[in-house]
Amino acid sequence: MFHVKRETPTPEAPPSDATPPRSSVVGDLRTLLRFPGFRKLLTVRLLSQFTDGVFQVGLATYVVFSPEQQTSATDIAAAMAVLLLPYSLLGPFAGVLLDRWRRRQVLLHGNALRSVLAAGTCLLVVADVPDWLFYLSALSVTAVNRFILAGLSAGLPRVVDRERLVVANALSPTAGTLAATLGGGAAFVVQLLATSQGAENAVALGLAALLYLLAGLSALPMDRGMLGPDEDAVVPRLGEAIASTVRGLVAGFHHLGERRTAAWTLGGLAMMRFCYGALLVTVLMLCRHAWGGSDNEDGLAWLGVAIGVSGAGFFVAAVISPWTVARLTPLGWFTACAALAAPLVPALGLSFEPVPVMVAAFLLGLVTQGSKIVTDTVVQSSVDDAFRGRVFALYDMLFNVAFVSAAGLAALILPPDGRSAPLLLIIAALYALTAAAIHRLRRGTAPEVRAGRCFT
Repeated sequence: MFHVKRETPTPEAPPSDATPPRSSVVGDLRTLLRFPGFRKLLTVRLLSQFTDGVFQVGLATYVVFSPEQQTSATDIAAAMAVLLLPYSLLGPFAGVLLDRWRRRQVLLHGNALRSVLAAGTCLLVVADVPDWLFYLSALSVTAVNRFILAGLSAGLPRVVDRERLVVANALSPTAGTLAATLGGGAAFVVQLLATSQGAENAVALGLAALLYLLAGLSALPMDRGMLGPDEDAVVPRLGEAIASTVRGLVAGFHHLGERRTAAWTLGGLAMMRFCYGALLVTVLMLCRHAWGGSDNEDGLAWLGVAIGVSGAGFFVAAVISPWTVARLTPLGWFTACAALAAPLVPALGLSFEPVPVMVAAFLLGLVTQGSKIVTDTVVQSSVDDAFRGRVFALYDMLFNVAFVSAAGLAALILPPDGRSAPLLLIIAALYALTAAAIHRLRRGTAPEVRAGRCFT
């Protein structure tokens, strides 16, 4: 997976009046949209990730808000572990199979399979089956998603030219994340309009089944071979490829250990993700038990608001991070994010009232995404290109493991109604320690790193 190089055909060029890439996001996107192949691939991404948002909200509301579930923090932690950990462990090996399958067919048949699985999950909810069967079905959908996302990324160099590939890699996942957020919001609206609790539990999952089918059909306008791999490419045997992937991950881990700045920044982000995960479980429990009311509609509405304002914080972080990094340096901005979160959590959270918690959700979304943007930049700039893919595979695994571990801590501490001052104080202390660690890292790095010149 890590050693095979392939020559890819030149992507279908944009019309002859295409202009060079511009510095603005809108200009970059307009230029990319002149590539017919990119437009088609982006359509599949937007539909697929919009539907991911619908499906994930459908799962969350069933697990958390279904009256018959009587959800506890332990149940939420178990659900996160089931849905995220296998997905993370599978991720690095997805490319081994993608090098053997036509990626356009992966997008077509993978989304069609997810449509069937999502419909089955919907039927399981209506039939009130044992929880393990429901989670197995949901896990199957998320497992296929790993191949869809990898296929979308692997196909991108086939539809844009080399000069615009970096811009396409930046804009495509961002557009997909925004689509997922909109999909989650659409699912909340649909569920709030449902006429009964049973319909509310199943409607988002049923809608996801339909939308996954549309996402699969949207891949049909692409030629079968457009996204590769090349038929004459030399592909190692499956066993050799898997063994090579394992060796590559080990080599990536050793390489990361030799890059102090990247390793410590990645550890800092894992701690930020840990804190965010524990606070998410807290908000879920507050929405379910403290703010939910007799029919849970108020709690579901507050959860929708929390996800919306947190997503707005992510967006604001993407807008202001270039400006703040230029003035504070990358590690300085990371330190500021963690330092801001430390007093913010008890100041806004200890009331356990909806409005201050929503303000905290926005600000925590901002600082969490701000620290992630810095970490992406640090890792990309500090790690040798030959190891970058392997390090990012480890990054993805660490990101999700930290999130699930946070849910486990919350399950141990949180009372049924979600009001736990000790947990919030622990999280505030972890944010403060993270700020101190990154500040010390910044002071101990080379001058060009402190100034941010190596991240341009």
